[in-house]
Amino acid sequence: MSELRTLTLGAGCFWCLDAVYQRTTGVTSVISGYTGGHTPNPHYREVCSGTSGHAEALQVTFDPEIVPESVILGLFFTGHDPTSLNAQGYDVGTQYRSAMFYADEEEKARFEAAIAEAQGLFEAPIVTTLEPLGVFHTAEAVHQDFYTENRNNGYCRVIIDPKLSHAREAFAEWVS
Repeated sequence: MSELRTLTLGAGCFWCLDAVYQRTTGVTSVISGYTGGHTPNPHYREVCSGTSGHAEALQVTFDPEIVPESVILGLFFTGHDPTSLNAQGYDVGTQYRSAMFYADEEEKARFEAAIAEAQGLFEAPIVTTLEPLGVFHTAEAVHQDFYTENRNNGYCRVIIDPKLSHAREAFAEWVS
């Protein structure tokens, strides 16, 4: 196994991309959490209120010898609307912003290149922010692998199922 890589990405509600990445070949870990804010040790209700400045985000750890980073980032742009400012569907507020949190300048450059490449897939401009990665706070246990644990939940059926189907179509080789 090669050296694993971890990316921190915000794409609206973390439950959606968590469902996709949990089913992606080569992904070894997906952690839902919060980053990009100013409140120490934020909790879900505080983040949802929009007062903490945090975004719902994921830390996706993968083996780049099994799944290329381009696939992980392609799934990011496929799994949400990166042209929607501070909103994904019914989820509205800065906590649902499309964001890529970079650990260093090299990662920032890779994210900039991914945004430029993905722009060709969208008519409207991509509004995904590039933000330095600060402290990542792991979300409460109920938010980890939410889709698997709650498949009959209305949100899962109405919002996540179509996104997961779309990811499977676009990345059939990678998403089961």
